[in-house]
Amino acid sequence: MKRILSIKTIEKQGEQVKLAGWVHVRRDHGKIIFIDLRDKSGLIQVVFLPENKDAYKLADTLRPEWVVEIIGKVNKRPGGMINDKIPTGKVEIEVEELKILNQAETPPFEINDESEINEEIRLQYRYLDLRKLKMKRNLLVRHKVIKTIRDFMDKKGFLEIETPILTKSTPEGARDFLTPTITHPGEFFALPQSPQQFKQLLMVAGIEKYFQIAKCFRDEDLRGNRQLEFTQLDVEMSFSTQKIIINLIEKLMIEVVHELIEIDENLSKKLTFNPFKRIDYQEAIEKYGTDKPDLRENKDDPDELAFVWILNWPLFEWNEDEKRYDPHHHVFTAPQKADVHLLNSEPLKARSLQHDLVLNGHEIAGGSIRIHQVDIQKKIFELVGLNEKEIEKKFGHLLKAFSFGAPPHGGIALGLDRFLMVLLNEKNIREVMAFPKSGDGRDLMMEAPSPVDQKQLKDLNLRNVN
Repeated sequence: MKRILSIKTIEKQGEQVKLAGWVHVRRDHGKIIFIDLRDKSGLIQVVFLPENKDAYKLADTLRPEWVVEIIGKVNKRPGGMINDKIPTGKVEIEVEELKILNQAETPPFEINDESEINEEIRLQYRYLDLRKLKMKRNLLVRHKVIKTIRDFMDKKGFLEIETPILTKSTPEGARDFLTPTITHPGEFFALPQSPQQFKQLLMVAGIEKYFQIAKCFRDEDLRGNRQLEFTQLDVEMSFSTQKIIINLIEKLMIEVVHELIEIDENLSKKLTFNPFKRIDYQEAIEKYGTDKPDLRENKDDPDELAFVWILNWPLFEWNEDEKRYDPHHHVFTAPQKADVHLLNSEPLKARSLQHDLVLNGHEIAGGSIRIHQVDIQKKIFELVGLNEKEIEKKFGHLLKAFSFGAPPHGGIALGLDRFLMVLLNEKNIREVMAFPKSGDGRDLMMEAPSPVDQKQLKDLNLRNVN
């Protein structure tokens, strides 16, 4: 007999079925033993009657989190025993055969959604934490959202292209994770803070429409909506305008919101603005005191989504400590055409073609139209304090590519973890990731980072100076 998921028992009343999963809870009522069996689809009540002596005797040994397989009949529950809190609450399984597939030690915490557990313990035993129905639900929604994105982008003619994880260290705002290699002593790869330069080079290559569900890495201080490694939807388009990019992303966001209802009707959301609200950066600062305003009508309503585009950003801000101009977005962001002349006289007055998307007070996406002319790109590099030699060393490959005919292009990157955090009403992005790092940047389950032995360091021509 083929095993089915517990959710399928709703359609099998009166039939014999095979189920397998974990003992969620055991309850004894008089001589009858009840367990809630848990699999990836949820819970189902299982009943052991004394008349079935072999199964009943074995059931008496069951403990939480033991892995079992059962064969039994799907019965309709008596009227007073219906549980409206679970999808299978109108049926139960009367067991005919029981097989114990594996025993389990007593878990360090109860596997349920109600108990308050120290987060470090949860992360140390993440494989147990992920058994919780809420965590499974979060991972299911993550999968469905990413699938919706992929299907949408495919229909719009975009190619999903993977870009390298081992790349060059370049100044992009945060600290790089550096990776030594035995084949090139004294030299290092860097893990990408984003696929920024690769996606622009794909535009030079004539790809025209690119996207990727990309892993990114930044060695920076952590907070509730940041991790050392994170996932973003990365998008780039040739011959595009801000209007084209904004319209594309709005349609995608609405598609995702509609898909949520298909996954779980309890995830139904209301849009505050449709089309999304658009305000200038300066207006956001003057009116709301932030470039990430939460414009929900009712800020206590977690089911309200207020998408807001922030436009007309300054191209630069002045870095007094370093006595240089710092880009508001990054060094590849194009100035507005009417403000190009200000680069030679008043750079702080130049506006950029940056577009950020804010959701309920969280920046979930940022992008821009890019620079595609060599002379303007070199000028930006100079304004941020790079000399000719540094420009060639750090970005010579990009400028060379631009010299072979780079098309006008632009794009955006959407932080999937942060987006999902808001959609699922979670307080931090760790709740929507399978294996996140702790608040201080450690993997408590794998005990990383960790020391390596001296031979590994010697092979890489490295030594520990501490």
